[in-house]
Amino acid sequence: MNYSTIKKTAVAASLVAALGFAENAQAQTPTVFGGRSQYRTWSIGVQGGITAPNVLTGGSNNFGQKVGMFQNKVGEYYGLTVRKQFSHLFGLELEGNRGRIKTFNHDVSGPAFEAGSGLNGAGTARSAETEVNWAASLNGVFQLGTIDFMRRENAVNFYAKVGLGVLANNPVQYANNDFTGAVVYNNEGNWGEEIFGDRERTGDRDFKMAAYVPVGVGVKFKLSEVVALNLGYTMNFTDDNLLFGPGRSDVKGKFSNVYGGLEFTLGSRDKESLTFTNPVATLYDELKDPSLRNEVEALKQRVSTLEGTVDQLSKDSDGDGVSDKFDKCPGTPAGTAVDGSGCPIKFPEQVVAPGATSGAYYAPIQFEFDSSVLKTESYSTLDKLAKELRDANASITLDGYASAEGSESYNMNLSTDRANAVKQYLVNAGVSASSISANGYGEANPIASNSTEEGRVQNRRVEIKK
Repeated sequence: MNYSTIKKTAVAASLVAALGFAENAQAQTPTVFGGRSQYRTWSIGVQGGITAPNVLTGGSNNFGQKVGMFQNKVGEYYGLTVRKQFSHLFGLELEGNRGRIKTFNHDVSGPAFEAGSGLNGAGTARSAETEVNWAASLNGVFQLGTIDFMRRENAVNFYAKVGLGVLANNPVQYANNDFTGAVVYNNEGNWGEEIFGDRERTGDRDFKMAAYVPVGVGVKFKLSEVVALNLGYTMNFTDDNLLFGPGRSDVKGKFSNVYGGLEFTLGSRDKESLTFTNPVATLYDELKDPSLRNEVEALKQRVSTLEGTVDQLSKDSDGDGVSDKFDKCPGTPAGTAVDGSGCPIKFPEQVVAPGATSGAYYAPIQFEFDSSVLKTESYSTLDKLAKELRDANASITLDGYASAEGSESYNMNLSTDRANAVKQYLVNAGVSASSISANGYGEANPIASNSTEEGRVQNRRVEIKK
């Protein structure tokens, strides 16, 4: 018996058990890499604020030479957002707004700006108001402050966003700088073709289309598991040089909006919002979770106990290849050939009957009652015999016998099966089948009395002869 193999197998089994145990524990405990399904990822928001006809980055405006020439008149701006969070760092947001953008020339002593021809003809424009009928954009939202090492749960979240959108607008210019008085320019109803059913009408579109790029920053404050306060600032860069109507320069229009609103996270309250997830805290919880640590400690104890049992089973003090637990003859001198119970194997000298030319070659191979299966204790004897036969290219005769229980015909077959079992073992060990003769003699030639169990045990045998 190879106890080294037993030890390796037992340790491997313990590792498999440990992996299965860990997998089960992992399936029951959410992890930072457990996928988006363990979080709430959809949210909707409502927002409102004001607009200004300039941006923080500065630049010119087509209504005048410099943005600085305009007072920052504010207009209302409001809308909705729908956002899908893909990770604690990134999400996609669909944003829709509408409102007004206002501006005017505050240098009243300076020369007036001549407006271009419009619905109301040429004239002097000192203020402009642009109606944004709708603006829609798809934004990428990058969360900048979701990992807060001082808090286990994030309550403040800084973010930046950039996107691409389309806005429908119509600018109106006034003679006065307070958005009253004569209308100098209004092209409403003359922005191009508009299709109604199967009829096409020319020159009756109320709003012109323009592409724009929103770039903004903001901060969210978690008010509850569902509601967050959202504050932000966005710069909107358009490709429209008529954002405020015809002007002195031909630059692309731009405006900004400051807003505040509420964002509502959708989904089950049992799940954490991915927007405010702190992966560091989640990973820490996973590593320090008391129940998981107790389970790991219990598993380590089981593995340690199993290793101790394997070491005990494999301990062989006398080095004869048989574990102390199964060694019936402890203290066997080193190099002694032993059987499966650790006892020395005795190889008798060749016995030749008087007047015969051949005799017993080895001690008989014993069998259990009504069995033709070789005992493991016979293996070492047969292995030695096989080596001698291969080396000498010799031949032998195997005579099988049975005790007197049962019928003669049955015992004849049983004795033949026993002889063939020994032959098959030798053949498997490399001995030529043609050099082995196997015979069965049933109850004949008993070597002990069949009236006692001790005698019958000796008669259940196969004799090995030259």
